[in-house]
Amino acid sequence: MSSRRLLLKGLAGAAASSALAGRAAAQAAYPSKPVKLIIPFPPGGTTDIVGRLIAQGLTGGLGHPFVVENRGGAGGTIGGAEIARAPHDGYTLGVGTVSTLGTAPNTYKKLAYDPRKDYTQIVQVAAVPGIIAVHPSFPAKNYAEFVRTLKANPGRYNYASSGNGGVGHMGMELFKSQTGLFITHIGYRGAGPALTDVLGGNVPIIWDNLSSTLPYVKAGKLVAIGLAYDTRVPQLPDLPTFKELGLKDYEATTWFGIVGPAGLPAEVVNRVNAEVNRLITLPDIRQRMFDAGAFPMGGTPAVMKTAVDKEIEKWAKVVRFANIQPE
Repeated sequence: MSSRRLLLKGLAGAAASSALAGRAAAQAAYPSKPVKLIIPFPPGGTTDIVGRLIAQGLTGGLGHPFVVENRGGAGGTIGGAEIARAPHDGYTLGVGTVSTLGTAPNTYKKLAYDPRKDYTQIVQVAAVPGIIAVHPSFPAKNYAEFVRTLKANPGRYNYASSGNGGVGHMGMELFKSQTGLFITHIGYRGAGPALTDVLGGNVPIIWDNLSSTLPYVKAGKLVAIGLAYDTRVPQLPDLPTFKELGLKDYEATTWFGIVGPAGLPAEVVNRVNAEVNRLITLPDIRQRMFDAGAFPMGGTPAVMKTAVDKEIEKWAKVVRFANIQPE
């Protein structure tokens, strides 16, 4: 081989090595400054609980602060739109939920983002069962009494949810469609404000996630009626699932994941995905999730993308079945 060919070959190899090193350096360098993590609901709800736990873990694991910013309103879609509009550099990420990724595309006529096109799905974090609970002043303390009370008083009682088109709204509408019960919906700017009004006795019923209601059920400030999950949970072992109570087709479990705007660099996606998957194996993180009524998930970006597709299709059927009109 001539010296010229050897030189060209060496230069090509050096260039390839340099490119690989550059990519590795870019991956290792992320993040090089604080990252904003948008939580599309106000403080106090399940999304906030799970999001802050992961933000704290990412801060410790990746060496730069992951700063939480709550952007509630419109069932999570205001914050959801802000995530989609963020720069595609990985320094603004967000928490995606079944509400913002699955139900909202079916319940808003002019949604400002498309979860399939405008987001990069990074990793699922945790699953949380849904729960129906009532204020202690409500004249029912179990499912049978709950059904009898509502059947005897159609339209008299209201229920609170995290917002129009959110999973709490959709979960209760699915419940109503399968039981024939009539309860009026009152939507809030998130689970936190909804819980505040129910705890204050202003609204008697709530459909919410177990994470945010669990402390109040344990303290006797709320009475749990039924669990929207496949099995009972250790945190409330005496609380039956709705399947046990006769609603065989009722399933309204929610989950949370980390997302970013479309077109995130692969290095960012891989780094955050790997770190979240590592975090949820740690005994301390798992215990804190468990204490909050959440169950770790993890997985690849492709798994999360498939889950989003399934949620959109599932809730489209619920919208048609319950005749919910998009806003």
